[in-house]
Amino acid sequence: MCGIMGFAGKSKASEILIEGLRRLEYRGYDSSGIAVSNDDIIVIKEKGKIDILEKSVNEINPQGNIGIGHTRWATHGIPDKTNAHPHTSMNGVVTLVHNGIIENYIDIKSDLIGKGYAFKSQTDTEIIAQLFDYLFDGDAISTMIKTAERLKGSYAIAMLVNGFEDKIFAMKKDSPLIIGIGENENYLASDIPAILPYTKDCYIVNDNEFIEISNNEIKVYNDCKIEKEFCVKTIDLGIETTEKDGYDSFLAKEIFEQPKAVKNTISPLIKDKKIVLPFDFPDNFVEKLNRIYIVACGSAYHVGMTAKYIIEDMVKIPVIVDIASEFRYRNPVIHKNDLCIFISQSGETADTLASLRKAKEKGAFTLSIVNAPYSTISRESDAVIYTNAGVEMAVATTKALSSQLAVIYILSAYFAKIKNLLSDNELMDFVTEIQALPEKIAKTIECNNSTRELAKYISTKEHIFFIGRGIDYPICLEGALKLKEISYIHCEGYGAGELKHGTISLIEDGTIVIALVTDKVLYEKMISNIKEVKSRGAFVIAIVNENMSDIVEIANKVIYIPDTIKSLSPSVSVIPLQLLAYHTTKEKRFDVDKPRNLAKSVTVE
Repeated sequence: MCGIMGFAGKSKASEILIEGLRRLEYRGYDSSGIAVSNDDIIVIKEKGKIDILEKSVNEINPQGNIGIGHTRWATHGIPDKTNAHPHTSMNGVVTLVHNGIIENYIDIKSDLIGKGYAFKSQTDTEIIAQLFDYLFDGDAISTMIKTAERLKGSYAIAMLVNGFEDKIFAMKKDSPLIIGIGENENYLASDIPAILPYTKDCYIVNDNEFIEISNNEIKVYNDCKIEKEFCVKTIDLGIETTEKDGYDSFLAKEIFEQPKAVKNTISPLIKDKKIVLPFDFPDNFVEKLNRIYIVACGSAYHVGMTAKYIIEDMVKIPVIVDIASEFRYRNPVIHKNDLCIFISQSGETADTLASLRKAKEKGAFTLSIVNAPYSTISRESDAVIYTNAGVEMAVATTKALSSQLAVIYILSAYFAKIKNLLSDNELMDFVTEIQALPEKIAKTIECNNSTRELAKYISTKEHIFFIGRGIDYPICLEGALKLKEISYIHCEGYGAGELKHGTISLIEDGTIVIALVTDKVLYEKMISNIKEVKSRGAFVIAIVNENMSDIVEIANKVIYIPDTIKSLSPSVSVIPLQLLAYHTTKEKRFDVDKPRNLAKSVTVE
C-alpha cells in the first residue's frame, strides 16, 4: 500500500525521488519522506501531501545522487511526521523505508529496549532499523540476511547504510519491489509507474533476495549470500498510460476508457469466433471439472459473485465465491478436480496472494485474472489471463473491473463448450455478443449528462440503498462500494427480496433507492420491490434495459442502458453506477482519485 522509490545515479536524487513518489500517489498515503546520501544522510519527511514534502525539500535543497523515498499509509501509529518514513536507527547505522507489516515487532522491540535501544515512533518499521543496527557486522548484505531471519510478516525494504554512501540496499518478502535499470543510473520502486519516465528495463525482485544497487551496478544475493544472475525484462507500458490525457482526473479517464479496455481484453482471447486461452489446462481437466472456487477482495470479489451466476447457469457446476481474507484463514475443502480462480487488479493483493499459496499447498490448479504484468500473483499461479486494461491509477476501480468481467464471460463459454453444453452456433452467438460489448459500453457512457444531474441530488443525502435481483445483485454491491468509497456517503447494496427482512425499516421520505432491473424473468418481482419502497417515501432511480420503458410510470428517474443477453448485462449496468459515484464526488468537491484512508494496491493485511 505504501510506495517506495529509490535512485542511484548522477542526477540530483531529491528531484527524481519526489517525481517517483508522485507517480505512486495512487497507492494511497498520508505522509511522505525522502533520505538523500551525500557525506551525511539527510532525512526530510512531512505529514500530508507530497506538495508539502516538496516545499520542505526545496527549502533544505539536499545535494547527493543517492536516495530513497516513501509514501506511508498508516498502519502502526497515527499519520504524523514522527511516524513517517524514512526511519533512522539510534546509532545512525541505517536509514530505511518499508512497505508491509512486521507481525512480531512487539517482541523484537521489547528485546531491543532491553538492550538499550530507544524508539521515537509507534511504527513497526522502526524496529527493522534498530534490529539492523544491533546486528550490524560491517557487511550490509550479511546484516540484511540476519535481520530477515528475525522478521515475521511482509516487507519490501530499501535502506541507506552508513559507510556505504554510494549504494542502496534492499530486501523483500511478500511485498512488491522492482529494480529499474538505466544507463549509469538505477532505480528502485514498489510499482512500475514510478520508473516509467526513466527506463522500461526492469528486474522484478523475488522473495528472500537481497539487493545492492549503485549507479552502475546491481547485485542480487540469496539468503546464503551467494550472488545470483538475474533476468532483465522490458516492460511494455507507455508513460502515456499514467497521464490524465486532458481529463480532470484519472477516474474520469478510466471510466471513458472502458470500451477500449474491454476490447483489449477480448481481442487476444477470441480468434475467428473461437475462444483461445493463453495456456492449456491439464489433460481432461475441464471435462472432469467438479467445482470452482473464486477468491478475491473488494470490487474483484463482486466480479466473482457475478461469475457465480454466469458459470452455474452456463456450465452447471457449483461455484464458491470467497473473500480472500476469509479463505486464507479457514480450511476449504479442495479436491483434485476443483479449479481455484484468483482475481486481482494489481496482482499483489496480500490476502489474495496468501489464498493462492494456500490453494497451491492443497494441490489445486490455480488460475489468476490479473491486470498488472509481472505481478506476484500472476507469476505464482499455474495459469494467468491478463486483462490488458492498461495501468489503472484511480483508487476506485472501473476499467479493470469491466475487463475482469469480460474474462469471466469468455471462461464461462469456454467451459460450457468443452462440457458440450453449448453448440457451435450457440458459442458463436455468445461470442458475437461479447464482441459487441465495447460498443454497448460506449453507448451507455452517453448517460453521462443524466447521471451528472442526478448527482446534484444524491450528493445532499447521507444514506443510499441499491437493490437488485439475480445477476443485478452483485452489481448493486459494486455500485454501493463505488459511491461510498469516494463520496463518503453511507451506501448499502441488497438483494431486493431481502428488503422485507429488516432493511425496509430504514426507508423513509426522501430516501434514495437505486434499483437495477435488467433481468426480464425477475422484472415483475423488481417492480413489486420498487413499489414497496416507493410506498414508504423512497425516491427511486431505476437503471433498466431499453425495452423496459413502462417502468417510467413507477420510478422517479430512469436511466436506460442498451439491451444485451442476461449474462453480459453487468458490463453495461455497472457504467451508470460508476458515473453516479464520480459526479456525486465531484459535487461534494472530494478528490475522486485519492479517497481518504484507501490505497490502490492493498499489500498488507
